[in-house]
Amino acid sequence: MSTSELIHIIGGGLAGSEAAWQAAEAGATVIVHEMRGVKETDAHSTDSFAELVCSNSFRSDDHEQNAVGLLHEEMRRCNSLIMRAADLHKLPAGGALAVDRHGFSAEVTRAIHNHSNITVIREEIAGWPPADWRNVIIASGPLTSPALAEAILATTGEDALAFFDAIAPIVHKDSINMDIVWAQSRYDKAGPGGTGADYLNCPMDKDQYMAFVEALKTAPLHEFKDWEKVPYFDGCLPIEVMAERGVETLRHGPMKPVGLTNPRNPTVKPYAIVQLRQDNALGTLWNMVGFQTKMRYGIQAEIFRMIPGLEEAQFARLGGLHRNTFINSPKVLRADLKLINDPRIRFAGQVTGVEGYVESAAVGLITGRLAAAEARGETMATPPRTTALGALVDHITGGHIESESYSGARSFQPMNVNFGLFPEVTVTRPEGAPAGAAMTRPSPSAGRSPPAHWRT
Repeated sequence: MSTSELIHIIGGGLAGSEAAWQAAEAGATVIVHEMRGVKETDAHSTDSFAELVCSNSFRSDDHEQNAVGLLHEEMRRCNSLIMRAADLHKLPAGGALAVDRHGFSAEVTRAIHNHSNITVIREEIAGWPPADWRNVIIASGPLTSPALAEAILATTGEDALAFFDAIAPIVHKDSINMDIVWAQSRYDKAGPGGTGADYLNCPMDKDQYMAFVEALKTAPLHEFKDWEKVPYFDGCLPIEVMAERGVETLRHGPMKPVGLTNPRNPTVKPYAIVQLRQDNALGTLWNMVGFQTKMRYGIQAEIFRMIPGLEEAQFARLGGLHRNTFINSPKVLRADLKLINDPRIRFAGQVTGVEGYVESAAVGLITGRLAAAEARGETMATPPRTTALGALVDHITGGHIESESYSGARSFQPMNVNFGLFPEVTVTRPEGAPAGAAMTRPSPSAGRSPPAHWRT
């Protein structure tokens, strides 16, 4: 293989390690550039590959009923190094897959260093990849070095890179009570591609609003290390900070009731309104507008279910506010995860705007396979969106509806895999069943195994 056919991978985290393994196993020659060991980060404590810096849990391992469990299973079938190491070093955790973090990382490190097709170079890539690197994967993670982040910013454009998350919760539409909630845009204004009924509106009377504000003010908050803290901007304050600034602050911010009329009770004006905006092209996920928060996860769902219409809400993602570096993937990446402005470059992992260990590794798996096919002079389609792998890639490269958030910033934010990213499953009646017989829904994993050329 000539020098121009080498695959250069920047970053030795979960995504970079998985990408390197997949490409090497496909016969490609890979160089992994990892700066830890030469330059440290604020979060890592070792120079090992795939170090877990937060939780040691890969979340649910139930591939029948849980989307991340399905992703686990698909990755196993695709010869995933990350899943193999996790299975070898798993710990008792009920239905979840938890790992011995040190044994897991050591396993991945050994596999990368011992693979005959992989070379590891400990160095910082302090700028854009050199022009003679023809096949590159950037998997630099949420703590991308400042020099590389600046180079990404210069190449992709000033609005294409974020340095922190201001994340609002996302709700599964089928868990919203549409007997209470109604669809209407403020002042019936139809935006680009809109109809004038582009938001879902949850009305509150005064007593409900006051109780909600008090719950926000007393909710326990996440505590952050100094390096995790981010500045507050007036356009993206956490909702509990707005509540602390005065009881009416939220009602004049993201919960303002102006320009909206409840068709079920048009003569009574709601005291406050929570709006939800469509978050994906399928219309299965809806974003709570302006509801970024630092509340602990356990209390978030409890408080948000105080909102009329969301009493039974199921959340695809809870809110947050923390440091992160990620690109605006729907705007800057092609469907094959190549950078539109420089097709030599693919991105993988959390820097693409996925959330979670397994999701990061999954995007690494896909980019490693794609890069190896290209090195052989071949092409390979990404997995279909009826698979967990494909649904995740489809979301970050095109499934998300890009729109302006409450703060005026772009709306794309990191996302875990969830069944709301999949096309709807058709409910069918068993052949020969009498009218009125119980309907059956196929298992979530039915028909969603990766295509044969993705499996080993």
